[in-house]
Amino acid sequence: MRVRVLGCSGAIARDCKTTSFLIDQDVLIDAGTGVGDLTREEMLRIDDVFLTHSHMDHIACLPLMLDTVAASRVGRPLRVHALPETLEALRTHVFNNVIWPDFSRLPSAEAPVVTLHAIQVGVPRQVRGRTIEPLPANHAVPACGYAVRGPEPRAPWWVFSGDTERNPAFWERVNGLEVSALVIETAFSNRERELAQLAKHLSPEVLASELDEIGLEKRYPIYITHTKPAETETIMREVAMFDQVRPSRREVAHDIRWLSAGHVFEL
Repeated sequence: MRVRVLGCSGAIARDCKTTSFLIDQDVLIDAGTGVGDLTREEMLRIDDVFLTHSHMDHIACLPLMLDTVAASRVGRPLRVHALPETLEALRTHVFNNVIWPDFSRLPSAEAPVVTLHAIQVGVPRQVRGRTIEPLPANHAVPACGYAVRGPEPRAPWWVFSGDTERNPAFWERVNGLEVSALVIETAFSNRERELAQLAKHLSPEVLASELDEIGLEKRYPIYITHTKPAETETIMREVAMFDQVRPSRREVAHDIRWLSAGHVFEL
């Protein structure tokens, strides 16, 4: 299984694209502005989109991508999977024939360009041999993360936290998985810790306490995502320091890396 990072920024600027991951060639996790770097041919290969939540930075390119591929998807609609609340937000605020055409009923209700499918945290979905499991998240709107595993026997999991604040349920599940890599958000620096808490995002000092929840026997690389462009250097400097300035439950420091667009995970 291959995971290509299309975008992983918490906002836009030059070379900063918002969250989207391409699984192999046919599945998207989130549909932020990074999707805009795909060719039309690459977009046409995508059959399933799994959304973490309804915020614009995670869905911005979904309506535009549908417009791009619409003529070729009649009779084989793009499947969008998300929590029921996220699907309702899409119906009410995006595909409402005011902000964007309702492609779930175009060109007809019987043969739409897109179909919407509700998911549930903890209930895996099989997509052509791969397992995609929604994970708990704690955000300002109903949200989830995802664990994705390829079809190979005993394949490890690629784990994405989604947008979240402190989340014991997430770690309870992740500690039961054989993880190859964890992608976890840290949107704000410690200077903005109060704003991060209000918006239900992580800051480095809260990330430090969250990473202490990883099972002591677990070892895997941790990739920081969703940093705000103006704060990225500060956030990563603070993340690099926290193992040095506070006691850790581990005998060795965490393997923490900054995630960038274009990175490819080979699992």
